Amino acid sequence: MTALNSLREAGDPALAAEAAARHQAEREYLGTPLAAIDALVAEWRAELSVEERVALASSLWRSDVHEARIAAARLLLQARMRPDEAAWRLVQDWVAELDAWAIADAVGKAAEKRVMADLARVDEVAAWLESENPWARRTALLATAPLAKKNHLKEAELAAREQVLDWIVDLLSDRDWHIQKAIAAWLRDLAKHDAPRTRAFMAEHSEAMRGFTRKDVAARL
Repeated sequence: MTALNSLREAGDPALAAEAAARHQAEREYLGTPLAAIDALVAEWRAELSVEERVALASSLWRSDVHEARIAAARLLLQARMRPDEAAWRLVQDWVAELDAWAIADAVGKAAEKRVMADLARVDEVAAWLESENPWARRTALLATAPLAKKNHLKEAELAAREQVLDWIVDLLSDRDWHIQKAIAAWLRDLAKHDAPRTRAFMAEHSEAMRGFTRKDVAARL
């Protein structure tokens, strides 16, 4: 049985209809619950080498089935993956095609693992900010989210965090609601782990922030 057939067998037509209405992207929906997707992904990860896993992830993504794309991203949720260059290239290809929040979130988590495995990739993530696709711009923040959640940063991590804060300054004028929510989430996390740095950022840039973003972050300080 192919991986896609396994996802299909675990699907529920009623859940598929709900997902199609919720995500509103033109693709097939199976209604496979996330728990079932994760159970299948765990089986595949246990059975396959890194190279085989990347190949399966690529195949699932190309099917353009909603749950298959979720599964593809979750196949790459591994902090220590060696080698991981092929996985990183695959994630980069996916980012350009994002068009719905659930898949974007899944790809963002996969990107996060690869970026934190090699912080030099932050420079490559910066290119996503130039994309006309707002989901790609949003994913730049998702991929670097761990930098806002650490209490004790190494020098390279601190430099990368400051780089992302520079991105956020530029993104404050972005009119996309999903990006503004991502900014708020990133800064909320930073407020929990480095309140002084967040206060300094707010003092300098709060006037440029959307009202709900400013209130959301200030509530954490």
